[in-house]
Amino acid sequence: MNVIRLYIIGILILLGAILANLLASKLNIKSWYDLLQGLSQNTSYWNEVNLKDGIWLLVFYPLLLGLSAYTGNLIHQKLF
Repeated sequence: MNVIRLYIIGILILLGAILANLLASKLNIKSWYDLLQGLSQNTSYWNEVNLKDGIWLLVFYPLLLGLSAYTGNLIHQKLF
């Protein structure tokens, strides 16, 4: 049963990440993919990262993924 729990949580985290990246795109905020791709092409890319991007990447994105994991755990508890 533990594998099923991990699978459900993993699926919810994946869906949460997809939705968070869509939201970031709509709000014109950099995602982790944008940041890493920009840094791999140009080390001065840090100059293009503003406070809004930093707050999104370090506060709200992990919070949304954590909430996704929590939701996955709740779904597993309700089903099993």
